[in-house]
Amino acid sequence: MNDETAALLFEVVERLQRSIAARHCPAVAALEGERRLVLSDYDYLRDPRSAVSFETRAAARAREIRATRWVLAVPLVWVTASGTVYSRAVSNHPLREGEQETITWMSFHEGDGVDYGRVPYARRPGGEPVFDTPEMFAVGVLPARAMPGHTLLHTLFPNG
Repeated sequence: MNDETAALLFEVVERLQRSIAARHCPAVAALEGERRLVLSDYDYLRDPRSAVSFETRAAARAREIRATRWVLAVPLVWVTASGTVYSRAVSNHPLREGEQETITWMSFHEGDGVDYGRVPYARRPGGEPVFDTPEMFAVGVLPARAMPGHTLLHTLFPNG
């Protein structure tokens, strides 16, 4: 990941961290090309159709501004079972055994390709989130259709 994409990632993560601390959980996409656009969507986690709709709109805007880099970040709960990671929408309910709240992100740069990662976080007894540092996956990732960014990526690069 180059420095400009990393800076965009940190900007998006910081924006989402402020939202989570305020008890809001939108998806946030930042697109850079001829200009910078930041999009957010509070319905993203409601259902798969809402997520696909937001990513499709983000892809259309990315084409409009001839985006050369973008970052999409979404707050999710990760559940790890038998070496596979599943996710679900965040909620006000307590976490169950094996669950971890995390900001899941995907970044793209036309020269560097795609990177995936997360920012795990925990909550203090009063509910205030404490964020770890962003992690980039160093192993191959096989994203499912429900992975944040999957629709955005495949809409922009249908043959890639």
